[in-house]
Amino acid sequence: MAHIIHADLDAFYATVEQLDNPELRGKPVLVGGRPESRGVVATASYEARPFGVHSAMPMRTAVRLCPQGIIVRPRFNRYREMSRLVMDVFRDFTEIVEPLSLDEAYLDISEAVNEAEGRWPLGVALELKRRVKEETGLTVSVGVSASKYVSKIASDLQKPDGLVVVPSGDETGFLAPLAVGKLWGIGPKTAERLNAEGVETIGDLASKPTDWFARVFGQRAESVRLRAAGQDNEPVHTERVTKSVSSETTFPDDIGDTEELHRVLDELASGVSGSLEGKGLQGRTVTVKMRLADFTTFSRQSTLPRPSNDVDPIRELAWRLLSAELTAGRTFRLLGVGVSNFSDGEEERQLPLTLEGDFSAVRREWWLPETTPLP
Repeated sequence: MAHIIHADLDAFYATVEQLDNPELRGKPVLVGGRPESRGVVATASYEARPFGVHSAMPMRTAVRLCPQGIIVRPRFNRYREMSRLVMDVFRDFTEIVEPLSLDEAYLDISEAVNEAEGRWPLGVALELKRRVKEETGLTVSVGVSASKYVSKIASDLQKPDGLVVVPSGDETGFLAPLAVGKLWGIGPKTAERLNAEGVETIGDLASKPTDWFARVFGQRAESVRLRAAGQDNEPVHTERVTKSVSSETTFPDDIGDTEELHRVLDELASGVSGSLEGKGLQGRTVTVKMRLADFTTFSRQSTLPRPSNDVDPIRELAWRLLSAELTAGRTFRLLGVGVSNFSDGEEERQLPLTLEGDFSAVRREWWLPETTPLP
């Protein structure tokens, strides 16, 4: 029988800041950019949330709702460091860990559970929470069930520092009274449409006939129907085929200074190069992702003459791509660098001293303006 945990660190960025600076403890902390430069809230502490503040909210709005809030600029290197410590704790319980982001992961604890010897899912979850708290100072909300998506829903119900265990076989009863919007794949607009048809809860949804699902959800009908019934057999994935390696950062304040952009790009390219080397990969296609101050998001990409994981050619090509987009008055709120199109290892690893390529044929991909939470 499968036993799967979804573990989600509570208000991760804000909690790290409160741990590192005792003066912030017990106070409303807003991690993100400055309101005067169209900053966005990355994470709000639980002291700020009763005022209506949430992640991805413009900082200007957050300050209006919570004028006593303390704005703290993000420190992503510190958050990555703390995330590694937490993931190390997770791997003490099981090697089957699927990180979803810096602050959440799935764990398959089936091998750690042995009811005959008194090791129950609840006991494993309690020990996991205790270890994370003692070794990092962070609190983690945990959901436990036989499936990934039920565990994810469960972990969100009693935040912060929550723990919800759904016994095997009780999934349908657990889901039935919850709002239909809690179900994976049901966004706000779909939930509103379902509510208009009298479908308020997941139980209401599960009771609908098969032909109704086909009419409402089309190709997604069967997957939505099974999830509403509490049926999901997706395993916890520890390895995935790597199609690209990338790194990006969202700035707390918009950046238009060329030297600062060059510094950030250099750091991103170095990180990607190190990841490629660690994975034993060499790629040819370099992509630079950019998001402007108005949230317009687009990418530019071009190809190296030969596969590489060396930082110099990756950085040089990335800078050429970014340089072409630097115009007077244009400022950026996000920058990312990625490498893809990996070699099968048969090509000789040899790069010329200078880069070549037709930059007039750079691929262009555009997205409509959007509001996206910080990573």
